[in-house]
Amino acid sequence: MANFLNIAEKITKNQFIAEFPNDISFFLKREDLLHPEVSGNKFRKLKYNIAEALEQGHQNLLTFGGAYSNHIAATAAAGKIAGLNTIGVIRGEELGGNLTKTLAQNSTLKFADSCGMQFKFVTRSKYREKETASFLQELKEEFGTFYLVPEGGTNALAVKGCGEILTENDKEFDFIATSVGTGGTISGIINASGKNQKVLGFPALKGDFLSEEIKKFSSKNNWELILKYHFGGYAKVDAHLIEFINNFKEEYQIQLDPIYTGKLVFGIFDLIKAGYFPAGSKILGIHTGGLQGIAGMNSFLKKKNMHLITD
Repeated sequence: MANFLNIAEKITKNQFIAEFPNDISFFLKREDLLHPEVSGNKFRKLKYNIAEALEQGHQNLLTFGGAYSNHIAATAAAGKIAGLNTIGVIRGEELGGNLTKTLAQNSTLKFADSCGMQFKFVTRSKYREKETASFLQELKEEFGTFYLVPEGGTNALAVKGCGEILTENDKEFDFIATSVGTGGTISGIINASGKNQKVLGFPALKGDFLSEEIKKFSSKNNWELILKYHFGGYAKVDAHLIEFINNFKEEYQIQLDPIYTGKLVFGIFDLIKAGYFPAGSKILGIHTGGLQGIAGMNSFLKKKNMHLITD
């Protein structure tokens, strides 16, 4: 685990993207470069959880996720590196009927399988019981004792890790912007932000329920959720977003993912055009990784006869 941590924490950097009218500048923190398999906020969330699992003497790491989950892929890879067995409880019982076929069609699960992750496929109704004591007991009876990492990885240790995204060098920025899934990443960033900074969250999910989740982990009030760039909800995209992601890569040679960072950067650019940011603002966006999910999205886009994401 020590080698994994040393490699990952050497290569993150802030990359200048563009200067806009009114002396507004935008930089992107390249957390996607942290590690080739456990990148971005997934590395940050797992860092202290894996350390805690090892400290407690656990051999098994269990977590939850969908079939194309960045968290599932990252947990499988991090567990392999740390010498821990990993168990993924996957939403969608039908996927377990013919595992060979599923792995052939799903690059995320294929990668997790190659890292040694053991799968348990459950119905969507059963999956909704993932936080109940009865279901967790069932899992312990089946797999033995394990260290539990929540769906999406968010807990107090994850928030601690995400607080390390910001460094002393980032105090020069007026705005810190990040995509939001379960609320852990933005909570850590809020906790680490300076008193004169404002943190903007761009939820990938539709709705305003995340505000209460963030308040569980941070007492600061220097943040705002920007709710209009979810493109219909989690994993929802349209041709306009795909075109933006492809144009961004062509112009800046940086790959964005369609679930999180594509929507984040699209939103930032749109807010700049709309005059949201005061003149002279320095904006730092957080590239939280998640690029492994592009293959799954392209499979979906191909079925819809839509343009694919250039990768």
